[in-house]
Amino acid sequence: MSDHDPSERTTSPASPAASRHGTLEERSAARLAIDEEFSSFYRSTLCQLVGFLVNQGAALPVATDIAQETMIKAYQRWGEINQPKAWVHTVASRALVRMVASAHEEPLEHVPEATALLPCDNAAAEWEAQHDTLGILRSLPHRQRQVLAWTLSGYTPSEIAEQLRITPNAVSASLKKARRATAQHLMTRDGEQ
Repeated sequence: MSDHDPSERTTSPASPAASRHGTLEERSAARLAIDEEFSSFYRSTLCQLVGFLVNQGAALPVATDIAQETMIKAYQRWGEINQPKAWVHTVASRALVRMVASAHEEPLEHVPEATALLPCDNAAAEWEAQHDTLGILRSLPHRQRQVLAWTLSGYTPSEIAEQLRITPNAVSASLKKARRATAQHLMTRDGEQ
């Protein structure tokens, strides 16, 4: 075998490149397994992620867009992510914070026609109105709303602290304030009825 003939090197079973990367069939099977694993994660997590963002104050279309963009990033980095659920929640939450921080209004003279995929123009508003918690969450300060959204998604205070890069005591304090404000809101609402 000559050192300059690439066809001889790649066809040799002892070739380092062949053993390092596997055969085409092995790579295809590995890619298929990764795609199936990610697809299962996507189906089981997407709706939860959208709800998590809505709980933090995002409008439904914004939450859906951020969740989709986050899932694209997750797929691109799938082999590097150790805790996928926490990773997508963290990335999506940070994207929402960046969007809110950079938002500025530009008034329009003419409002474009709605192009939503929902059955009627106010379907999202009707859906949100059915959930009292959204009104309560929107009345909370950002950090309390954020911590409560993580809690509603099933995370413990120590897990939330790790994801938000704050102390567990700060999480517990924000959660306590959020619960107190929520209870006060419910008592006030019930007193008015």
